[in-house]
Parts: sequence; structure tokens; C-alpha cells
Amino acid sequence: MANVVTNDLSRASDLDDHGEQPPKEECGVFGVWAPGEEVSKLTYFGLFALQHRGQEAAGIAVGDGERVVVFKDIGLVSQVFDETSLEALQGDIAIGHTRYATTGSADWNNVQPIFGVAPDGTDIALCHNGNLINSAELLVEAQEYGLIRGDACTSDTNILVTLLAKEVDENTSVFDAARKIMPRLEGAFCFTFTDGKTLYAARDPHGVRPLALGRLERGWVVASETCALDIVGASFVREIEPGEMVAIDAAGVHSERFAPATHKGCVFEYVYLARPDSVIRGRDVYSSRVEIGRRLAREHPVDADLVIPVPDSGTPAAVGYASECGIPFGQGLVKNAYVGRTFIQPSQTLRQLGIRLKLNPLRDMIEGKRLIVVDDSIVRGNTQRALIRMLREAGAAEVHVRIASPPVKWPCFYGIDFASPGELIANSGSPGGESEVIEAVCTAIGADTLGFLSLGDMIEATEQLPQDLCAACFDGHYPLGLPQLNKNADLVRRLQGTTTGE
Repeated sequence: MANVVTNDLSRASDLDDHGEQPPKEECGVFGVWAPGEEVSKLTYFGLFALQHRGQEAAGIAVGDGERVVVFKDIGLVSQVFDETSLEALQGDIAIGHTRYATTGSADWNNVQPIFGVAPDGTDIALCHNGNLINSAELLVEAQEYGLIRGDACTSDTNILVTLLAKEVDENTSVFDAARKIMPRLEGAFCFTFTDGKTLYAARDPHGVRPLALGRLERGWVVASETCALDIVGASFVREIEPGEMVAIDAAGVHSERFAPATHKGCVFEYVYLARPDSVIRGRDVYSSRVEIGRRLAREHPVDADLVIPVPDSGTPAAVGYASECGIPFGQGLVKNAYVGRTFIQPSQTLRQLGIRLKLNPLRDMIEGKRLIVVDDSIVRGNTQRALIRMLREAGAAEVHVRIASPPVKWPCFYGIDFASPGELIANSGSPGGESEVIEAVCTAIGADTLGFLSLGDMIEATEQLPQDLCAACFDGHYPLGLPQLNKNADLVRRLQGTTTGE
């Protein structure tokens, strides 16, 4: 039987940048099978590399062949774990998770790994990145079996673990149970899970979210991004394929297909979500972003004195933009790396400081200059509006904004938390053509000019085939379908929140 341990940390809250929140990076998953190694510490460092994918909560589950122990809490990886807690997590297998909640409330019960116990006493812990769009159907099934109460469940991952545990008995292994469950799941998902004896991983048939397999000298690692393999000293072997499930133990890596692959990787991973030092489907993310910047310069040139990024996500595109147009690149904004998630409730005074808590202009660099400001995306527009005002106050003569993606117009149902459609600045104001929309956004944020990268050039910069990518947040075409709404519509909406995802 497992122990589930928690720290006594208070609930987290975000500093308010004039009401603006960037796209949330869904979650990061990690898993390691390495007998004789300190697997909890390897997982801890792997989660550090994946911290950008979720800053709300973190957790690690460790198996020693007899039981699974879970330690998790709300907070950053560095806030949840310390030397004492990691020393207590002893075993040969570990899985870990960094979370941003897009399905389910942000309370401790939904922090991952999620733990369950099979009827035969088998411990199961599971981590999930993505979103199940048929969670309503799965919840009904769980309720019919009497496994779960609707009012007690606010996470699609909780539903999944409950159904998975139900299938395990003395004649059915966790792998066999997963073989039954996986083909019935719809939506985007990457899983790492364990019964304390074997490390398992699975990826949805569309490969919406990345998942990589790495080799240690004495073990194996699975992680959301290749950068997490690098930090623990694992060599990249390959990606877990869409529709593939693997089991890793002393016999090696056993692979099985539970569905044919139909690639629909998230294009926003290349634009913003993934770390720039990761590689997805053979394409270096940093190189994609630099190429995006070059294409942005060709699409939207402007006479100016200096190209500056909105750090850090806009930096590679700004490098590409400056290189293409021949205008000098400079760091016109300094980012405070220690501002982000905080456990201190912001006062009204702190709220009024807004974006200055995170970014501060270098006046000597920008005073009297015509600036090209490169950012990855615009969601509500509040941050850009405050940023432009701050640059003008610091003496900028002109501010030309260039965005390394098309206008975000649609919600994501596959694991990213965008604002609701009515809150997206690209959908505000009177209906009109693309040029009218861009003009309205430009006026709203106070820029001299505004340019968005076209969808076609963004996709070409990834070096992936258009039919292999999901760009639903930009074009409204949902290749995996939409979440189910039925007689449990109210419950489903509660499960989904504004968008959906775990």
C-alpha cells in the first residue's frame, strides 16, 4: 500500500500583470527505471528541466518493487522537494510531474502523480500531459461501476487511474489493463506510470504532445522533452511513437502499438511551449524559432533602429528577425528571472507595478530609438499594452510590434490553457477582415505598427508537413474532435473549465 505525503505549503497565486496571463504550458512528465541509482533525485532534476511546462504543482512517485510512495504538493519543484524528502523516496523506478491545471481545480487532490490501488492490492501511480476529450464518457462508466462520485472528481486523470486500477487483478497485469484502456481514450495524452516494478509510458495516436526515450548507463528515461534527458545525462534514443506504449524493466524496453499513428503534433510547441534546447520530430526548437523570426522580417519589414525581444520566449525569433533585416539586435528589456509563481498574495500596490515586476527597460539602449519588439504571441493584449507604454515612458521614439505566430482566435482542447474566445484580443471589436482585426489590435495595444506571422510560414519554419500538425488555436480546425457534452454537460464544463487539459 502506498504512502501519500504532502508538505504544508499554502496555495499559490500568480502575480497580476495587468490581468494578462500567457498561454499555460499544460504539464511535463518524466519517468526513470534505473536500479542502483538515486531515481528520486534524477526525477527531481528532470522536473527542473520541465518546470516551464507547469509551475503550479509538482510530484514524484517512487517504486521499490513492493509499494509505491508518492510525494507531491502545490508549488515549484524547488519549493515542493528538499534533501530530506528526496532521501525518503527510495526505489528503482520513479515518475514525476510538473502541473498547470487546465482540467480540474488547482487543489492538492489533483496534483500528480495520481495514485490508485487495484482490487488485488497493486499500487498504481500515473502522470499525464494533455487532455482527454471523452472524459464525460469515461466518467459515466466509472460512476456506473460505482468507482467514483461525480461531485468528487475534477480531473480526467483521476478518472483514468480509477478505470485502469479496476482492470488489474491476479490474472491481468498493469500492462494488460493499459492495453484495454488506451485504445478507448480520445484526445491528447502522454503518460508515465508505474506499479512499482515496471516503468510504463504511452503517447496518444496523434502525438499531440512530445515524449522522448533516453538511455542511461544503467537504465532508461522517458520525458516530455529532450532537454530533460540532457540534464540527467541520458542519451536520446528516439521519440515514443504516436499510438505506442512501452514497458521498461530488467528485460529492457518492450514496445507495443495500441493504435495506428496519425501525426498531429502541436505547432505551438515550436513557437512557445517547448524549451528552445529541445528537439521535436528531428527539428531543433531554437532553430525553428530563429527561422520564424527570419520569415517574420520578410513578411513585415519596417524601418527601425533596434530589434529587441520580449524575454525570454521572444528572443530566438528576434535574433532571426534582426539577422534577416540587418537591423541591430539588442537586449532592450531586462527580465527578473525570480518573478513568476509566488506564495505571497500580491497587494494592490504590487498589482499596480504590473509588468515592471518582470521586465524593466534599459533606457540607454532604447531612448530615442525606433524599436521593433518581437514577442511569441498575443493573447489578451494587456501585457503588450503595458509593455509599450513602459517603453514609450523610457524614451522610445517608435514601437513596432512583431508577433512570431498568427493571431490566437480559438481555445485549445488538447492541453493548453488559453483565454476563452471572448477574452482573446484577436476576437474583440467589430467583425472584419484580417487587416481590420490587426489594425484594431494595433490600436488597442498602442503600437505604431503590428505584424503577425502567417500560418503557412510558421508551419514551414517547423520543417513539418502541414497535415502532421495541429494549429487549431490559430485556424479553428480541431483534428482530434471536440470534447463530448451529454446529459453530464454541467459536470463536463466543470471538468473542462475555460478550455481543457491536464
